[in-house]
Amino acid sequence: MKVILIKDVPGLGQKYDVREVKDGYARNFLIPQKMAEIATPSALKSLAEKKIRAEQERAVKKDILEKMIKDINGMRIEVFRKVNEKGHLFDAVDKKDIAEILKEKRAEIPEKMISLETPIKETGEHKVKIGDGEVILIILPEK
Repeated sequence: MKVILIKDVPGLGQKYDVREVKDGYARNFLIPQKMAEIATPSALKSLAEKKIRAEQERAVKKDILEKMIKDINGMRIEVFRKVNEKGHLFDAVDKKDIAEILKEKRAEIPEKMISLETPIKETGEHKVKIGDGEVILIILPEK
């Protein structure tokens, strides 16, 4: 049976792919779980329109993301954290924390765009690579 995937299905395909699967797999799993629909001629026609719309949305999001990265490139951001007497942080700063800090600066950058080898555990200046750009994160002791 030919089906159109509505969601990404591991081991089968990604959203909007058309796949040939066994009837039982489609009827008993994919369709009830709302992961796929039967590939009728009308569904295939609307699929082409959905793909075009999704591609346009993806292009717009990519342009916005590139503009945000360009805007924050070279930015110096001060962050205050609790530290011990040796200057080590009680709680390390990781990709999720950096994404939240950037969100506060009006730049919604996904975690996967942030390159950080290991979480930051000490005060001082740290260069963080974000996409093609770079941000300097200055971690200071909380007062």
